[in-house]
Amino acid sequence: MPTSAALRATAVLAATAVLVSLAGCSDDGNGKDGNGDNDLAAQKLDWEDCPAPSAAEGGGTSPSPLAGGTTWQCAFMDVPRDYAKPDGDTIELALIRAKARDTKNRIGSLVFNFGGPGSSGVTGLPSVAADYERLRSRYDLVSFDPRGVGRSVGVQCMDDKELDEYYAQDSTPDDAAGEKTFTESLASFASACEDNSGEDLPHVGTTNAARDMDLMRQALGDDKLHYFGISYGTELGGVYAHLFPKRVGRAVFDAVVDPTKSAEQGLLGQIRGFQLALDNFAKDCVERGDACTLPGNTVKEIEDFIVDLLKRLDKQPVKGIGNRELTQSHAANGILQTLYSQEYWKYLEQGLEDADGGNGELLLSLSDALNGRRPDGSYSNSGAANAAVNCVDSRARFDMAQTKAKLREFREISPVFGDFLGWGLMGCSEWPVDGERDTPDVSAHGSDPILVIGNTGDPATPYAGAKSMADELGKGVGIVLTYKGEGHGAYNSGDKCVQAAVDAYLLRGRVPADGTVCP
Repeated sequence: MPTSAALRATAVLAATAVLVSLAGCSDDGNGKDGNGDNDLAAQKLDWEDCPAPSAAEGGGTSPSPLAGGTTWQCAFMDVPRDYAKPDGDTIELALIRAKARDTKNRIGSLVFNFGGPGSSGVTGLPSVAADYERLRSRYDLVSFDPRGVGRSVGVQCMDDKELDEYYAQDSTPDDAAGEKTFTESLASFASACEDNSGEDLPHVGTTNAARDMDLMRQALGDDKLHYFGISYGTELGGVYAHLFPKRVGRAVFDAVVDPTKSAEQGLLGQIRGFQLALDNFAKDCVERGDACTLPGNTVKEIEDFIVDLLKRLDKQPVKGIGNRELTQSHAANGILQTLYSQEYWKYLEQGLEDADGGNGELLLSLSDALNGRRPDGSYSNSGAANAAVNCVDSRARFDMAQTKAKLREFREISPVFGDFLGWGLMGCSEWPVDGERDTPDVSAHGSDPILVIGNTGDPATPYAGAKSMADELGKGVGIVLTYKGEGHGAYNSGDKCVQAAVDAYLLRGRVPADGTVCP
């Protein structure tokens, strides 16, 4: 999902994902790892009580026990730094699990990836575990920090003070001086990443993360990988399914990345998706009449108010938190954050009203949350990891002229987000490592069925991506379930129809009919 202003390309790619294409499958069909390192495949994991999250994971306290007293356990797993050199250096991946309640009828481990790329699964899974408690009846719930993320040799770039300046900068330059500053900032960020994590930058892509998951499958003792991927996690799952189709168990892809889209196409889809979500927010505001506090009696009037507010903030930021101001970039980022869920619309309404009156605290807090900034001023490494993964996955590199040539089209699609997201095409332009591919091969002939869930109102991963993913996975593999709702994702919406279909598949192996619609 989007994470920052100047990293807008990688922000866009986090959800629309410029994906990695793979040359061919690695599954040998005999239950072996296909990674060429049987010692690592046979490693035993040393599970212990979880410590407090590291700073790179976002900080905080150790995860609390689940209902019934089950405690969270953590471990590290060794994987090759470079799969082309399987006997070379190894790195450690951080894992977390909560054991299944019904050990007699346990199916195995259910591995989660919640997206990003850059999101810590070690901190993410405990925070949302209550939503998946039914699945823990027969699965150990497992997640991990993918390579480059959090405690798994997390990519490091700028320090906290530098990131404050970086995220606050003007991400929609208006003149030659602004364009120069923007480009120099991208170069400074990329240089800092190379200085602090250069050895690992070539190896943090999705291909290697998928290979890591197959070593994880074996270390967890499972013949097949049972998997729940959300947002970017669907990309990772698709790449895994292509590499190891016969090792796929019961798998769910929710909030689905479109694997057929180029960087530019993916960006266009996301701009349309966020604009649709904003239209729906504004429509709801209009329908509530005087109960809505924003100026305007039509959708256009409300969105014109937002455009005008962002223009004013571009010229004159307002008071934010402490000595930090709400800039145009932070405001646009905060607006994006609220469109991921209909439950956040009330914060969008309040944040816009406050900012219009000169108080930018709420929108700045929302922007901080998306950028991985804690109230104490420290940052997780989610933004750095997001850039590193996306830029090694994608070989798209847009220069200034190419980007500016696209902006008019982007603005026509969305006066609010066109510029803000459009300038993100340059996000990998200064990156020190070449990208791998344009789009991935996620074909998975021979795989067990994969349940692919599309949400018609999803702003970050537009609904059409679900059908594209299912088609690319192959006939009989991709099974599409449609959810007619709002927000990013479907299972986490609480919709009983979606949850019943997913639970029946994961817990009892009942595959829903392709084309099922909820509600």
